[in-house]
Parts: sequence; C-alpha cells; structure tokens
Amino acid sequence: MKIQINPCFFINEEEIGEKFIRSSGPGGQKVNKTSTAVQLSFNINANKTLPTEVKAKLFKIAKNRINERGILIIKAMRYSTRQKNREDALKRLVKIIEKAAFEDIERIPTKPSLSSREKRLKEKKKRSEIKKLRQKDASILNE
Repeated sequence: MKIQINPCFFINEEEIGEKFIRSSGPGGQKVNKTSTAVQLSFNINANKTLPTEVKAKLFKIAKNRINERGILIIKAMRYSTRQKNREDALKRLVKIIEKAAFEDIERIPTKPSLSSREKRLKEKKKRSEIKKLRQKDASILNE
C-alpha cells in the first residue's frame, strides 16, 4: 500500500517498520501486560521514491530522531490502543516528510521608506524634548 505525501511523491508501507513496545508512565494494572505503544522506523537511505533534496532536508529537520544508520524512529504512546498509536505515528511521519518537501521561501530584505525614517526621527526628537523638560535645571537648558 502507498502512503501519499503530496501529489508529487509517496512512500510504500513496506518501507515502514513497526514494533509494539510497552508504554511508559501511568496506566494502572494493565500497563505491564500490554504493549500498546508503537515504535515506527523508516529507512531514509533505502527509500527510492523520495527525491535526494527531500532526504537531505529530512536529515536536517529530524536529526535527533535519526540513528547512525539513517533510520528515522518515531515513538507514539499518546493513546491506550495500538491502532490509535499506529495512526498517530504514521501521521507524524507524513508531517515530517511534508515539512521536508516544502521549499523554504527566501526572504528578500527590505529597507524602510523615506517617510517612515523621517517619522522615526521626528518621534525621537519629540521624545528627546520631553525628557529635557524633566531634568532638574530645565530653565537653564532652555536659555
């Protein structure tokens, strides 16, 4: 089965490994008996459908979640059922890949307009006059 990332590319479900593990944290008597948390693994280097630019950006975005072999690991333990945790992990994987596929728009630096610069200087001058009036010997300064 294919998981569509965006209209341009997809990943195969066979490329995603999943392992169910025990959840940490509170859970009552059932916590030590069931493995409801899911650990999703996706080998970025072995993938053939993602462009190299997206793979490179994935390594930058998710560097803390990728091990030395190039495998992206996502742990999901938010819910108390396997199915919900599995869906949550898949959504997070797709979200990370979508973020890597999105091209950053380069910011074009702008300069303030002449009128805004004049307005700023006018406000500074006004503020300066107000502060001069607050000084102790204001009468001396005004002469």
